[in-house]
Amino acid sequence: MSLYSTERLSALRMIVTGGGTGGHTYPALTTITALRTRLEAAGATAPKLLWVGIASGLEADVATRNNIPFRAITTGKLRRSRNPRDIARNVADAFRIPLGIVQAVATVARARPTVVLSTGGFVSVPIGLAARLFRVPYLLHEQTLAVGLANRILAHAATRILLSHDASLDHLPARARRRAVVTGNPIRPAVLSGSPARGLAAYNLDPAVPLVLVTGGATGAQQINRMLAGALPELLPHCQIVHQCGSHSHAEMQQFARTLPQQFAHRYRVVDFIHDELPDLLAAATIVVARSGAGTVAELTALGKTSILVPYPHAAGDEQRIAARHLAQQGAAMVLDGEQATPGRLRDTITSLLADPQHRATLAQAAAAHGRPDAADLVINEILTAIAANPR
Repeated sequence: MSLYSTERLSALRMIVTGGGTGGHTYPALTTITALRTRLEAAGATAPKLLWVGIASGLEADVATRNNIPFRAITTGKLRRSRNPRDIARNVADAFRIPLGIVQAVATVARARPTVVLSTGGFVSVPIGLAARLFRVPYLLHEQTLAVGLANRILAHAATRILLSHDASLDHLPARARRRAVVTGNPIRPAVLSGSPARGLAAYNLDPAVPLVLVTGGATGAQQINRMLAGALPELLPHCQIVHQCGSHSHAEMQQFARTLPQQFAHRYRVVDFIHDELPDLLAAATIVVARSGAGTVAELTALGKTSILVPYPHAAGDEQRIAARHLAQQGAAMVLDGEQATPGRLRDTITSLLADPQHRATLAQAAAAHGRPDAADLVINEILTAIAANPR
């Protein structure tokens, strides 16, 4: 905390921008929470915060629920698709972008921030440009391995570029690389403090039977649901499974569960959404089957979990495939993609890993080598360093 005196820390004013998806929104929230904790521990008053986003975005709801002042601005998005509908939407958004920049300039002028942090999404572009105009220290954070289009644009304006992966350096403009540092992707502290015993107890699971946690994220993934349904009868003699399937598929998967052989049906627990028990289930899981979004990858590597990744094939910029293949090349995860994403391959991969503790340990160790459990603290260090280096 020697970076800054208590008096100057108490005067910290920060604009946070980014959102549209959980991948952009939750790292920002985690950083804000960690910053508040750091300043409180230093005896400083709480930072003056303003989250800037779009009114209909996830960030608006998250900011409100966490008592963070929120201001909406207009923004546009550049879609790289050649679909005529997307081209028409690009034309419409082109007229919104100048208005968003004007609103962003006015917002920065009024808030007079000592620092701006953006976590991606096109809502961050106007605020990033406004920060550059007013010479406010501006840090952008990239969650994915392949740097998103908005952050590639903003990299030219950023004071500091915070990356989640070493390999992301190759995706930056050459002149921006000297301003880049790898911090990792901030994850919720609760994820790091899960209890295996609590996770097993929450679903009345048997401690003597390996647990496979299957999740397609908060909304579920039909691809993963179908793969698991085809593999379940042959998997349950070897393990017990907790499956987060999403609300749209919950009734269907419950109905399917009733057709399972009676002697093993108790080993399958299907839920639409896993709430506060997720950190405990992650701690208890022998194997995790999941998508390879930025947040999921950050959590699994920080925990050093053995994982089977099924990348979402339509992710922007193919970012999930890129992340999954990178981990697979490093021996840090198994990947089922394309023609390999079948019930049979899922069954064989899970049963093979269950039968080979050494392979599981090797995967987990390699995953942990890519993990950054201290990412939030490293991001805060960079924020405070940028402020301290600014003479204003």
